[in-house]
Amino acid sequence: MKKNIQLVLFLLLLTGLAQSQHQNILIGNQRDPNEPAIVINPLNPDHMMVGANLDNFYFSEDGGYSWSDNRLASATLGVWGDPCMLVDTAGHYYYFHLSNPPGPAWIDRIVCQKSADNGVNWTQGAGIGLNGSKEQDKEWAVFDKLTGNIYVTWTQFDSYGSTEPSDSSNILFSSSSDLGATWSAPVRINYTAGDCLDNDNTVEGAVPATGPDGQIFVAWAGPLGILFDKSTDGGLTWLENDIFVAEMPGGWAYSIPGISRANGLPVTVCDLSDGPGRGTIYINWSDQRNGSIDTDIWMVKSVDEGETWSVPVRVNNDPPGRQQFFTWMTIDQETGKLWFVFYDRRNHEDISTDVYLAVSEDGGETFTNFRISESPFFPDDGIFFGDYTNVSAVNDVVRPVWTRLHDNQLSLYTAIVDPLITAVPANEVFHDKDFGSYPNPFSGELTISFKLNSDAVVNLSLFNSKGQCIERIIDSEKLDQGRYVETFDASSGKLPPGVYYFSLASENLRLLRKVVLIP
Repeated sequence: MKKNIQLVLFLLLLTGLAQSQHQNILIGNQRDPNEPAIVINPLNPDHMMVGANLDNFYFSEDGGYSWSDNRLASATLGVWGDPCMLVDTAGHYYYFHLSNPPGPAWIDRIVCQKSADNGVNWTQGAGIGLNGSKEQDKEWAVFDKLTGNIYVTWTQFDSYGSTEPSDSSNILFSSSSDLGATWSAPVRINYTAGDCLDNDNTVEGAVPATGPDGQIFVAWAGPLGILFDKSTDGGLTWLENDIFVAEMPGGWAYSIPGISRANGLPVTVCDLSDGPGRGTIYINWSDQRNGSIDTDIWMVKSVDEGETWSVPVRVNNDPPGRQQFFTWMTIDQETGKLWFVFYDRRNHEDISTDVYLAVSEDGGETFTNFRISESPFFPDDGIFFGDYTNVSAVNDVVRPVWTRLHDNQLSLYTAIVDPLITAVPANEVFHDKDFGSYPNPFSGELTISFKLNSDAVVNLSLFNSKGQCIERIIDSEKLDQGRYVETFDASSGKLPPGVYYFSLASENLRLLRKVVLIP
């Protein structure tokens, strides 16, 4: 039977069964999965899909509580990692990856495979960017809801690993107007090329985003730092010169103890919500400007379509001297909230590693950090972890995905994130013992009381047994420290007798009280 996510979360919180504030779920541990990408279906947020190196994919139809384990195949083009997952407005899924066709060719193109039945069947795939012996690497794609087009950007190597000055790397772009069946001839969008060493002076990390009026925005890293380009005509033309965004002191490729290969490549998103941040472009990355033992997560934004950029702000809020790395960012296009996932060692003197989320509800002005992994893991630099983590968010359904190592076995995890619960200790705002309701059972008026230990924004709501909100008694009100008493009157007879839940929530905690309404 399909689970109701809200009800399951209520019961976990109520009974104390969850091992942490954000329940961790094993997605899969077969075939050494790493480098995961996740997408949530906006048509049905219970449906979500994860891809992982080299050819793994996983599907959930219950909000991420359980997952199927599958393998992607293409007899004609092969599958060779760098997964990117998309979903369109019809609920069709797209799996982008590198190629490994029969014969001596390898990563000679980008591949897009499509499924119209939640991953049961996939097309053999459309190839993108075949260009003789040149290698095509590190792609990412975006679906434009305004036009129905799909856009993909990636790095082309003249000869991967070559030290010849005549060999270079460039950022390419292609589009599809028929839902991935065919693709336009690739065009180069960067002005300054990079080398072919897959290191600081290589141009890499191109992640496209679409604007509210059909614009296409792309940023990447390379020898000049982070650069930006845009198109206002569906990718037909681009800026003559790249726009400088920010420096990356120490470069985009750096060393992290216990990790075989690490990078701080940028991620670009644009706010398409109807909120005040609509049209704002954000870029997220990590670098070692504060030293090799203090890797940090950074973000900049532009409110003028990328013409000018803000000063970089630090996303992680711990004291200096700890490592945060492998960041990814997404934006919830319903709420405008920015979500960041990254590995974090703020709590440890050694290389033990936690997973953190950060969220910004004010357009990147402030960030709340909170741990989502139930326990740390101890990585091994002899085991490849991949090159990125990932996170997806749809109308406050937030699912990060990351790689974990335990007993020399790699595994993928997600967390059932409650957006109302953050890192602030629960007892700083209110205590469980100070939240009560009486009489219980009740038939007429019910009294609800609670005590705030500090000023807080508070929600007090009534939910039915299916997890549906019936009434908001206090709706995001800023309340002063002190004791509060509210009454709820059920004497009108509009509510049927049964079991209900009162939810008391602040920015860092949600408490529940079960009540029974009798005739």
